[in-house]
Amino acid sequence: MSECVTTEVRGTTGVIALDRPKALNSLNPGMARAIDAALDAWRDDDAVEQVVIHSTGKHFCSGGDVRAAREGMLDGREVEVDAFFADEYAMNLKIANYPKPYIALCSGVIMGGGMGVSAHGSHMVVAEDAFASMPEMNIGYITDVGMSWLLQNLPKAPSQSLGAFLGLTGYRMSPDDMLATGLATHKVATLDGVLDGIVAQGPGYVDTIALDAGESELLSLTDDIDSAFHGPWAEIQERLSGELAELVEKLTAQASPSSLVAAAELFAANAAQDLAGALDNERRLGAVMLREPDFAEGVRAVLVDKDHAPRFAPQPDPAKYRGVLR
Repeated sequence: MSECVTTEVRGTTGVIALDRPKALNSLNPGMARAIDAALDAWRDDDAVEQVVIHSTGKHFCSGGDVRAAREGMLDGREVEVDAFFADEYAMNLKIANYPKPYIALCSGVIMGGGMGVSAHGSHMVVAEDAFASMPEMNIGYITDVGMSWLLQNLPKAPSQSLGAFLGLTGYRMSPDDMLATGLATHKVATLDGVLDGIVAQGPGYVDTIALDAGESELLSLTDDIDSAFHGPWAEIQERLSGELAELVEKLTAQASPSSLVAAAELFAANAAQDLAGALDNERRLGAVMLREPDFAEGVRAVLVDKDHAPRFAPQPDPAKYRGVLR
């Protein structure tokens, strides 16, 4: 058990609460182990009919604890860091394959590892103040926690190009974007009382309070995205033009060139994989990225010194990343 995660059974509902508000609930190894243990305990428990994961604070989850991962790599604890990511990815697959309703209640920030413990479940309920993003390019890493597969296999908008766009740019999806693509299953005005409603009435309660979808700005971009976002990053760059080029330039202004190159290769490779294979590719490529200087530098610039002035390596040839992937 982790002091940053509490678990309990309320009626027929297993409840997982993320409680690390000062770090925006960024997942550390203890938190991941606590979530995993709860899922194992409730899987075959007939008294537990559904699982809910939520946050005790304003924000759902800002991602994995990459500051700790950076420190581990710099201290020579590579095996420990590799194990954390491998365990996290195994947990993501477990959520996707969970035999009972798994309901994520999300408000505020849903980024990185936060997507991994929400978007793979059967229900992702987002409040009107929520946004979702995969910003790994800015810290010298790659799109992970299975999102390099899910983002190109969204239930209502399956598209390798759209997935690559979301992963490479870190575009912030609004609740309406999430609904329109099928990333989220429900939008609600507030999460207040939603857990109590599920405990009392089961997963169907969220259907009774769900709001209609509004306009999705993301979907207005899909034609241009489909034309540009396929193949290696260098080729994507050559195809970009007009308003989409301006948007991508803005969104990737502080991105690691190496991450952009590597992630483009990852999305292409995972177009032919299932989720398990995609997670394995993320693990393989992630181990490479963790050992490159851009990871330590990116985390330093964004989360340690917070000067947002990274000194990244020049854009590399994609072959070194392509060779790692299946």
